[in-house]
Amino acid sequence: MTAKADALIEKLESSLTPLGAFRSRPMFGGHGLYLDDVMFGLIAYDKLYLKTDDQTRPDFEKAKSEPFTFESARKGLVVTSYWQCPADALKDARKLRQWVGKAYEAAQRVKAAKPKRRPRKSISAR
Repeated sequence: MTAKADALIEKLESSLTPLGAFRSRPMFGGHGLYLDDVMFGLIAYDKLYLKTDDQTRPDFEKAKSEPFTFESARKGLVVTSYWQCPADALKDARKLRQWVGKAYEAAQRVKAAKPKRRPRKSISAR
């Protein structure tokens, strides 16, 4: 983890306490970011990206934010639903909480819209 990513995680820990239980988890060379066990964002290449959906994406577009993208051998360029947090929000804890709040709500809506998985049958039940 880089010093910049460490500093970002520390800032999130100190700023997001009013919103819920914050934690970060290493993943794919970056970090997944969670509030109350709902993934709302990620840190990749020392940048903070926040979850969007159809309801919140226009706010990120208006702020001239960019989506997180990566190259896949099978799919080519993949554009994700995570968009870069506006730079001015990283300088103001209140603004940061507002943007993260939008991302958290979007993540909750996306999670609620997914069909429930059926539990797997255990091997002993066969």
